[in-house]
Amino acid sequence: MELPLVVGVDGSHHSLQAVDWAVDEAARYGVPLRLVHASLWERYEGIAPAGGPERPWEQARAEEIVASAAERAHRHRPDVKISAEVLPEDPAAALLRAGLDASGLVTGSRGRGELAGLLLGSVGLAVAARASCPVTVVRGGEPNRRGAFGRIVLGVRGAAGPSAATRFAFREAAARGSVLEAVRAWRCPAGEMTDDLLMNGDPVRAHWARAERTLDNALRTPRRDHPEVTVHGETAEGTARKALLHAAATADLLVLGARRGHGHTVGLQLGRIAHAALHHAPCPVVIVPERV
Repeated sequence: MELPLVVGVDGSHHSLQAVDWAVDEAARYGVPLRLVHASLWERYEGIAPAGGPERPWEQARAEEIVASAAERAHRHRPDVKISAEVLPEDPAAALLRAGLDASGLVTGSRGRGELAGLLLGSVGLAVAARASCPVTVVRGGEPNRRGAFGRIVLGVRGAAGPSAATRFAFREAAARGSVLEAVRAWRCPAGEMTDDLLMNGDPVRAHWARAERTLDNALRTPRRDHPEVTVHGETAEGTARKALLHAAATADLLVLGARRGHGHTVGLQLGRIAHAALHHAPCPVVIVPERV
């Protein structure tokens, strides 16, 4: 049985954008779409007496939200199997639990009632930081969200070989028929001296060559596994944040890995680059867990 794609809904404009994106993604992979609305309405309003005809207002509102979102998704993609449910629990906890049996989680970039100063909703940030499956935060302009550019950007870390994020990006590019642009940023800190630099004699060229090797090692196996994907590798001098946000301006998706530890460190290693992308990227962002 195919694992569903789970999308969090709360009735906000941003969550409806997430529903639109998620139902297209579910159709692309032929998986069910599961809509989840979670809130702690029971804590504040109590439960209606057994057999009583009235439901708490917040419960009725929650059921209306998921029913409306499910109808919207069905109108857009009637071929996708859609389920919807209301969970009386903390939204972040509910989505994280749902993600244990999901192919991915999808959230909007903001939720209902988010403080004006928050660039990304607290639920979306918590889920992206702690989920055990890929998390997509749907943000950016309408052309980026609907896939108008035919281009996916992958941020390549300094791993020895292909990462989970790299493999995810290749699968996504293959499913969409998109070009994949893999970006590895590099810098040459002033005063740094290593064996590579001493042997090469040119600090800038040594850092560039190291970035090229990292990119080649990351892409070699996935390229062989997905010969149908057109790949452009780019080594960009400067910060990864700047390079990735610039590349994402004309992208349908930005894919990044986030390290997940074990035990008490689980979910605490989202990283500065992922944080920046989740708050500022001009297109949807996927955070793919990388086990360490």
